[in-house]
Amino acid sequence: MAVTLKSFTGRLGPGVVTGAADDDPSGIATYSQAGAQQGVGLLWTVVVTWPMMVAVQSVSGRIGRVTGRGLAANMLAVLPRPVVTGLVALLFLANTINIGADLSAMGAAVNLMVGGSRHLYTLLFALGTLLAVVIIPYHRYVAVLRWLTFSLFAYVGVIFTVHIDWHAVATGAVLPRFDRSGESYMLIVAIFGTTISPYLFFWQSSQEVEEEEADPQAAPLTRRPDQAHGELARIGWETMVGMTASNLVAFFIILTTAVTLHASGHTDIQTSEQAAQALRPIAGNAAFLLFSLGIVGTGLLAVPVLAGSTAYAMGEVRGWAIGLERKLGEARAFYAVIAVSILLGIAVEASPLDPIKALVWSAVVNGVITVPILVAMMIVASSRRQMGKFTATPLQRIFGWITTVMMAIAAIAMFATM
Repeated sequence: MAVTLKSFTGRLGPGVVTGAADDDPSGIATYSQAGAQQGVGLLWTVVVTWPMMVAVQSVSGRIGRVTGRGLAANMLAVLPRPVVTGLVALLFLANTINIGADLSAMGAAVNLMVGGSRHLYTLLFALGTLLAVVIIPYHRYVAVLRWLTFSLFAYVGVIFTVHIDWHAVATGAVLPRFDRSGESYMLIVAIFGTTISPYLFFWQSSQEVEEEEADPQAAPLTRRPDQAHGELARIGWETMVGMTASNLVAFFIILTTAVTLHASGHTDIQTSEQAAQALRPIAGNAAFLLFSLGIVGTGLLAVPVLAGSTAYAMGEVRGWAIGLERKLGEARAFYAVIAVSILLGIAVEASPLDPIKALVWSAVVNGVITVPILVAMMIVASSRRQMGKFTATPLQRIFGWITTVMMAIAAIAMFATM
């Protein structure tokens, strides 16, 4: 199937939305903490994770489009059910913590702008997001919200307003430099975890299935191999676009906080107010506004992705009707999981952690549980029984397993040095 420019840009979807959702409040907080603590010393992590992100996300999209089933359903076909159930339970745990941290940060962001009760704002965001997911078809919801994420590009503007040692930046981007402490390894695990998060694997795979089912001319590639060339090319290109945008934003968040907060001696971000100060050189008194828009916009985009990925995975394991384009009456159990995930996430609000710290810790949790989920995904992607002749490419397999090994090493180093 030929892919014209018009059809390509018109179908940009799962890969781009996944990239936008990747820079969620957890990502903003983690990258900010990295720049504040280590300066430009951890810029290399964003460079290293770019090809890894492209590989693993294109693999997850490939699995969904080739088989016509989501990631969890494919895992069930090649792994014992108790193993898959355990992986989905880990996903549920990590996503719930992440949802709670995101909602809490969104409440703190509004409090930063207008004052009032952070706890009330958090509750309102939780209920509002839940109602929006149930009432509004996701393709309409995301079409509006993705524009809010453009506020993140304000971080790029800082490079025009402050002095930057570009030699140090280039060195930090290509040479790993960090002290071998438990805190540094924890930050690396957090960066890996917020950049390469398991919920994104399940999400992109399931969204490819939904797009295929919505197109009467499409079918799983195992049944329609004639569509493979165009569809796999589309997945590859749109995933590259989404991941490139995501990592560019991450790079500039680290750089911005390095040349503002770290350079002025603020090496440990404790509050949302401190994180927002990084934007003051470009935004002045509007720094809090820009920071808050980024947190709220990406949070509104990411929370449905987090809760939805859990619901997709559990629904596939249980054999439920699933899909964010379905009405509530058509997929009650699916939407019930989303509701439970969001409402349980509110419990994070009761933790003693400031929202910024909670966001970083949610990234750490993601960094640890990603490892076994990646192993399972790469087994599926390499299975000819599941994928037919459309198994992951050699380059995808190489980078997929390199990603798995690197994240495992980082997690082991963190636990060994804490």
